[in-house]
Amino acid sequence: MLTNLWNTFLYNPLLNALALLVAFIPNGDVGIAVIILTLLVKIVLFPLSQRSLKSQKQMNFLAPELKKIKESGVSKEEQAKLTFELYKTHKTNPFSGCLLLLIQIPIIIALYSVFYKGINFNSDVLYSFVHIPEQMNMMFLGLLDISQKSLLLAILAGISQFFQAYYMPKPAPSTGKSDFADSFSKSMQVQMKYVFPFIIGFIAYTVSGAVALYLIVSNIFAIGQQIYINKNGK
Repeated sequence: MLTNLWNTFLYNPLLNALALLVAFIPNGDVGIAVIILTLLVKIVLFPLSQRSLKSQKQMNFLAPELKKIKESGVSKEEQAKLTFELYKTHKTNPFSGCLLLLIQIPIIIALYSVFYKGINFNSDVLYSFVHIPEQMNMMFLGLLDISQKSLLLAILAGISQFFQAYYMPKPAPSTGKSDFADSFSKSMQVQMKYVFPFIIGFIAYTVSGAVALYLIVSNIFAIGQQIYINKNGK
C-alpha cells in the first residue's frame, strides 16, 4: 500500500519529469536534465523551505530569552505561560519549522531515489504521453560520465555541503552557565560543518555521478537561499 502511494505520487511523477526533460534537451544530456529537475523541485519547495529557515533563525533569536525564563526559578506552569507569551509576542510557532521540514523530506528522498536507482526509463512506469527518450547521453557536457563514480563530483558535493552548513543559522550565544542543550547544539553544529561533508562526499562517490550532481545542485540552491535569509531576515 505504502509502496504504491510512494510510486504513484512521488517516484513516478519525478521519473516521468526527468524523461520529458531528457527528451527535450539537445543531445539528451542527462546531467543537464538532473540539474533542471533538481532546481524545479527546489523552486516548488521554496516557500516551505523559506518559512522553515526563517522559523529556525527566529528560534535562535529567541533562545537567550527562553533560557532566561528557564533559569528564572519560577514554576513549570509559569515557565510555560511566559514561553507561550514570548512566542505570541514574536508571532513564532516553534513547531512550524519541523512540520514544514517533514513535508519536504519525502519529496527530496523521492528525487534522490530517482537518481540512486540508476536512470533507466521503463515504459511500464512512464505515462501514456511520455515516451522513452530517443537519445540519452550520460556524458555530462561531454566530459563526465554521471552513470559511474566521479571523484571530482564527490569532492564538489562535500565542499558544497560544508558551505551549506557554514551558512546555516548559528545557535544563539549562550548567556550564563552552559547546559546540556547548549553543548549538544554546539556539538551538532561542529559535526554538520566538519563531519557531514565527508559523509556526503563518500555517499556521492560510492553511488554515482548523477547522485553527486543532484547533491551539488541542491546544496548550492540551499546556500543561495540561506544567504538571502541572512541578509534580509530581521
